Amino acid sequence: MLLLCVWVVAASALAVPAPGTSGKWRGAAQAWPEEPNVVLVVSDSFGGREKEESDFDVWRDTASISCLSHAPEDLAHNPAMWSGLFTHLTESWNNFKGLDPNYTTWMDIMEKHGYRTQKFGKLDYTSGHHSISNRVEAWTRDVAFLLRQEGRPMVNLIPKKTKVRVMEEDWKTTDRAVNWLRKAATNHTQPFVLYLGLNLPHPYPSPSSGENFGSSTFHTSRYWLKKVSYDAIRIPEWLPLSEMHPTDYYSSYTKNCTGKFTEKEIKNIRAFYYAMCAETDAMLGEIILALHQLGLLEKTVVIYTSDHGELAMEHRQFYKMSMYEASAHVPLLIMGPGIQANLQVSNVVSLVDIYPTMLDIAGIPLPQNLSGYSLLPLSSEIFKNENKFKNLHPPWILSEFHGCNVNASTYMLRTNQWKYIAYSDGASVLPQLFDVSSDPDELTNIATKFPEIAYSLDQKLRSIINYPEVSASVHQYNKEQFIKWKQSLGQNYSNVIANLRWHQDWLKEPRKYESAIDQWLKTNSNQKKNEQK
Repeated sequence: MLLLCVWVVAASALAVPAPGTSGKWRGAAQAWPEEPNVVLVVSDSFGGREKEESDFDVWRDTASISCLSHAPEDLAHNPAMWSGLFTHLTESWNNFKGLDPNYTTWMDIMEKHGYRTQKFGKLDYTSGHHSISNRVEAWTRDVAFLLRQEGRPMVNLIPKKTKVRVMEEDWKTTDRAVNWLRKAATNHTQPFVLYLGLNLPHPYPSPSSGENFGSSTFHTSRYWLKKVSYDAIRIPEWLPLSEMHPTDYYSSYTKNCTGKFTEKEIKNIRAFYYAMCAETDAMLGEIILALHQLGLLEKTVVIYTSDHGELAMEHRQFYKMSMYEASAHVPLLIMGPGIQANLQVSNVVSLVDIYPTMLDIAGIPLPQNLSGYSLLPLSSEIFKNENKFKNLHPPWILSEFHGCNVNASTYMLRTNQWKYIAYSDGASVLPQLFDVSSDPDELTNIATKFPEIAYSLDQKLRSIINYPEVSASVHQYNKEQFIKWKQSLGQNYSNVIANLRWHQDWLKEPRKYESAIDQWLKTNSNQKKNEQK
């Protein structure tokens, strides 16, 4: 039994043409049963670099691949993983608008091919568990105002040293999954696929922030905190506020991170986050242990990943909604018979590859319209030559984001060396270019220093996706949704909008901010009139 660990970058919509092969690699590997069981565990906010630095038993003897997810936000990422399509193809623009509930997922297809299927815990692919405030913030991100939308990031410690089950909801969900596996072990005639969605290590809600509170509390117990090497925690370097990219400044401000933070505060936030990661590891360990005890491990493929990472005060931010590595880089671990151990693969791949990989494991023909590739050529023992994979998967990954806390649609084209980030229409907001091989902290934007490289990557990006057109579609969608919401409130509109998560700032000058929205809507109306002429 070997493990493959695939490091992933969370980015919405990987744009890769479908490989056009049907179950090709599963038949070649011959290392697992004809129809192996499959377990997919997806956590929330677990960064790939945290996994690289961890030393938990679950992760030993692993092979790793540089992999990117689809979107640095819960609902923006999950529709791509469940549909196998890019975000702009499903139009899953934010944490409220996801897939149609009747959309055919990889699990639906596996069930049609004889698999017993079961889902436990967080899903977030049809609609996220997010407030009205979160939606309004996404819809109004183009409005000319700047308002704090989150509570200041903080830590909260449970002093009890023996408190193991801090995130009780996740532990109960894990217990349900283990109990289901015990029942599944008695059925030897039908393979199964099990999905487990966890909330950790996502920060906890912060009720002190008001009625429409966000989630800015890093919460754990001494039991988990003692597993963190506090002295080894690095304090991330920050650019001065005046030198930040304007989109980054908007994100930092709306996340309530532009104020002063002591080194102790920053270090504590990161330590608590790592402790929450350790608790998440323990839950996955329970699943693997149960499979071992039930005699299922040798005929089960286990996949672990996360929807996005956690900035944990890198780039003067917490949370996600960013193309920086801390937000976008997530782990993807594949464990099963025929999987290479101790393998470091440099190719960049994406979590949109989960869909074809799940079907390929089961030997199910792959639909022709998928946006990703099966990862089995990378992970199976029979394919030990990386060069074979290079002929299948392009050397780049596309990511896109259209949600809140970022005031422009964002697109990332990532290769092993370069990260190019374009915004909106490609002209109104300056792009960013990072050499991630020499600048892993992504502190030096070299787009103007190397204009030829920036231009080449931008042309490649435009050949994959017409991002100015997509940005315009999102812009229109946001305004239409806001207008519908405003009309539904009637005379209560002014009171409701003033008391969303930004209430602390809004209530100081309510007329100013309401006027800014009116001007935004008026501009939209004038543009429509001109187009009709």
